[in-house]
Parts: sequence; structure tokens; C-alpha cells
Amino acid sequence: MVQEIFKRTNESYLEICQWIEHNKRLKVGFTTKNGGVSEHPYETLNLGLHVNDKNENVINNRHHLAQELKVPLNHWVCGEQVHDIKIKHVTKADRNKGTESVQSALGEIDGLIATESNILCTAFFADCVPLFFYDKRLNIVGIAHAGWKGTVKEIGAQMVKSFVQLGSQMEDLFVAIGPCISKMNYEVNDHVIKHIDENFVSKVVTDKGEGKYLLDLKQLNVEILLQNGVMRNNIDITTYCTYEHEQLFYSYRRDNGKTGRMLAFIGIVDELK
Repeated sequence: MVQEIFKRTNESYLEICQWIEHNKRLKVGFTTKNGGVSEHPYETLNLGLHVNDKNENVINNRHHLAQELKVPLNHWVCGEQVHDIKIKHVTKADRNKGTESVQSALGEIDGLIATESNILCTAFFADCVPLFFYDKRLNIVGIAHAGWKGTVKEIGAQMVKSFVQLGSQMEDLFVAIGPCISKMNYEVNDHVIKHIDENFVSKVVTDKGEGKYLLDLKQLNVEILLQNGVMRNNIDITTYCTYEHEQLFYSYRRDNGKTGRMLAFIGIVDELK
């Protein structure tokens, strides 16, 4: 039986407790859709400012989460997320970017890496794949947003390369694949399939006929990580599906686009006031 790495420790989020046990200063997890103030169709803990929710509700929700995590909102960093593979090594100078407006987010960024403490790297999701990165020796952390476009463009590979450039050794680099849409609920067409590396197709695609396919985004990211040197024992894959677990998560596909966003977060954090 596969052990679920994401543990529900709070109404509002799940945590990677296994990583936290290794480093008590680590804040790492993925929010649910519960415990906030947003109204239909964003009920209740919508954390995305780029949907049509009321801004004041989203900011309220973000402050609620910040209080729960004991990491002030002005220590968070948010990227614009354009389904590409640009990554930014963020510093304390980037804190508070994107926290209260979309316009102030880091432009065209889908991956964040931090080598300093007291920076919470964040990304927003409603079916796409959250990729969490943690170097246990160097205390480097990262988060990447991988929809199908970011996945086939191999943002996971770009993140690994960035960690290596910062001095990571493969035995120290751990990756977790967080809650996203599962293969059984992710039907795509030829347009998507033709972008997948032909070496991976047989491992991640099921042909349903008539130009329809089921795509396993989780496994595709695993294959890309393995190809780029990440050790299989260092990769954990969630069993959660955003589409299927309706009581916990928003799903862009299930909710026909009218839905909120969950937040993935990771950072090495000292006690803050």
C-alpha cells in the first residue's frame, strides 16, 4: 500500500510531515478549499486573486492562512504563472510580491527557489501539478507549477538543473508531487499528446480511441525527474486527486472553470512575529 506523504493536519491545509520531521523549521504543504470566507462558487478558502472572487475575501483568506502557518503575508512570494518554465531564485528582496495584487507578482514565473530562510515560496493550483523540492543538506527549497504545458516543456527538469547549479547533490534532493488531477479524470486530445516525449508516451498515456486519451501528469513528471537524475526513492507521489476529492479541493475541470485556487507553499522559517 502506498503511504500518503501529504497529511491533513488542519482544516485548511495538508503538510509533508515526513520532511518537517527532518527539519522543524520547514513549512511545506498544500491548502484545501475549506476554512475561508469566500462565497459560491469559490467557497471557502480561495487563495487566487486571478479568479473573479472578491479581492477582499481572497486577502482575508491569505491572512488567515498566514496566521495558521505563523508566516506573515509579507514574507510570501508569488509568481504570475503563465504555464511556462521560467524559474526565479528569490531572495528577501522579493518578499511580499504578488501577495495583495496580481500586478505585483513576479512576471512570467512558474518556479521559485529560495536559499535564504524566512521566505515562503508559493504557487496556485486547481488541477495542475505542484512540484515541491527540498535539499536536505543545503536547506534549499523550491516550488513549481506544472500544468500540461509546463510538464511537457519539462519545468521539473529546469528545477533540478537550478538546484544542481546551487550545489545540490542528487542524494540530498527530494521531490514531492502534490494533489492534482489524476489520470482517470484527465482526458486530453491529440494536440496535447503530440507534445509528450515519445519515450514517455507508453508509460503515461492510455488511448481511448477517436482522438481521446487519458494522461497521467503525475507519472509524466516522475519520468522527467528520473531522466534528470533524481533518485526514485527520493520522489514521493500523492494519492490525492483534485477532481475526485471534491470535499477537499477545487478542480478547474470538474467545476467548469468557475472555481477557486489552492496554494502550495514551502519555506525554511525561523520563529516570526
